[in-house]
Amino acid sequence: MVVTAVQSSDTTAIGSLVAVRPAFSADRLLADLVPPRHFADARFATYRANPDHPSQAAAVARLQEVAAEIARPAPSGLRSLLGRRRPAPAVYMDGGFGVGKTHLLTSLAHAVREELGADAAAYGTFVEYTNLVGALGFLPTVDALSTKKLVCIDEFELDDPGDTVLMSRLLRELADRGVALAATSNTLPDALGEGRFAAEDFLREIQALADRFEVLRVDGEDYRHRSVVTDAAPLATEVVRIAAAARPRAVVDDFSDILAHLATVHPSRYGALLDGVEVVGLTGVRPVTRQEVALRLVVLVDRLYDRDVPVLLAGADPRALFSEEMLRGGYRKKYYRALSRLGALAEDGRALLDEA
Repeated sequence: MVVTAVQSSDTTAIGSLVAVRPAFSADRLLADLVPPRHFADARFATYRANPDHPSQAAAVARLQEVAAEIARPAPSGLRSLLGRRRPAPAVYMDGGFGVGKTHLLTSLAHAVREELGADAAAYGTFVEYTNLVGALGFLPTVDALSTKKLVCIDEFELDDPGDTVLMSRLLRELADRGVALAATSNTLPDALGEGRFAAEDFLREIQALADRFEVLRVDGEDYRHRSVVTDAAPLATEVVRIAAAARPRAVVDDFSDILAHLATVHPSRYGALLDGVEVVGLTGVRPVTRQEVALRLVVLVDRLYDRDVPVLLAGADPRALFSEEMLRGGYRKKYYRALSRLGALAEDGRALLDEA
């Protein structure tokens, strides 16, 4: 992928995402089912369990046992013929955003990959798996994933009935073929501490698989300590452009232009859209008023976060990116997650300015 260059007001060439048309590749979708770069170093040993929330340490200990169980050789010979095959483990981590569930899920994937080989575990978000089914078809997806020992699903979504049924069926097929499963999702911010509402919803939606899943509660506070994009004022447009011009592999786009461009690119290709990009500048940032536009932006933020791409924001106050109505609606967990993640990336962008 080549980032197209555009000219800024000071005639310095800056990359742009708007002209990029990432090509589709089913092989690329499969190859991308690995732990994201942001969590490349995540391991059970690097997870800092908060002593005020004992469920965190308990989850680490249990997941280490699960990793060992997956890596344990299957019985062979007469023992295999006489014994009843033990179902592969299936675990679901229930908790709010920012408590380290993704760190734990990637740690599990890394542990299995290090013990059994890089091809032993697949890792992706709920959206990436539904996109894979759309690209390959259901049965080819089952065949491709059934070669794995472990399939990890981050951010299992319960707000789209059709996709939820699809994923429930996919998980059932994989479990029946002996593939271990691990999943996460978020409780809503206003439901934290009120019980296992997300777990109950998850178990209800996966229906036939509910009795196979072990629920691991991960309590705690958002370690990023934010539910807004950033407490700092937005940057000036020229500051964003000058900072981007000083760095290779940087891109700058008008916010309205990038939102329009996302509508022309399938969400499964948003990762490829960012190939080779190391800094993203967005000028003219404004509130998003349409739900479908906001949901596409959420996917882009997730891909930026996966890849640790710092973001420079110029325009209106980014704390008003999503309306109050959106933050109260059925997709609010996605929006709060996006705000939390974009906040972390915006702080990374400001750190680049401090280094200059």
